Amino acid sequence: MGMSGSGKLKITLMGTGTSHGIPMIACKCPVCTSCDSRDRRYRCCARVEFEDKVLIIDTPPEFRLQCLTYDVVKIDAILFTHTHADHIFGLDDTRRFTAIYDRAIRCYGSARTVASLKSIFPYAFDRESPMISERPQLCAVEVSESFDLFGRAIIPLELYHGRLSILGYRIGNFAYCTDCSEIPEATYDKLRGLDTLVLGALRYTPHPTHFNVEAALAAAGRIGARQTYFTHIAHEISHADLESRLPRHIRLGFDGLSFEV
Repeated sequence: MGMSGSGKLKITLMGTGTSHGIPMIACKCPVCTSCDSRDRRYRCCARVEFEDKVLIIDTPPEFRLQCLTYDVVKIDAILFTHTHADHIFGLDDTRRFTAIYDRAIRCYGSARTVASLKSIFPYAFDRESPMISERPQLCAVEVSESFDLFGRAIIPLELYHGRLSILGYRIGNFAYCTDCSEIPEATYDKLRGLDTLVLGALRYTPHPTHFNVEAALAAAGRIGARQTYFTHIAHEISHADLESRLPRHIRLGFDGLSFEV
């Protein structure tokens, strides 16, 4: 399953942490007090670049800081996986980009996600609001099937986050699947032939709504991407410790990791 459009994708993981982030508030565990920069994790977010386009996957609470840290100077579209707080509560900071370019940014997500975004941030999607310079200008688009975005095929991937149906995304031979505890059979079919996979792996102990490391390793083995990076990582996992025990084709993601596909 190849990509439409030409040229490579450049992906930057701008956040790879769980919903608490690392260090976690009021925690003095070895990971939260680690001197290893790879153990400092913003909430999950990714930038996908191709040609002159910039796509963002989710807008977590640190989104402003992520944009400053990783020099995000434009956004052409946003792909939302779901609307839990750690994935959307930086959305208001998109107003800087809509002010610079004086145009709306399209936001893509499931029907449930679009309805929730409009409920939580009604002013951002209100075309009649007079305060254009003080709010984002956003346009929500419901997706469930493959769609074209700037000449690239974007494939929504149904995942289960506990009992909640959410989305991952495949762009060419890259796929981003965070916050999942189950991958439906139909989605496994859409994940064949990947070059690079980003997959959630929360912690060692089981969790009702996330893959733990054991389950993520099993899913990654079944998908068979050439390279897999784990994300959405909690403070139970020391980067250096787990990285040293993973197979070469499976690595831990970290904030600032960039790669081409």
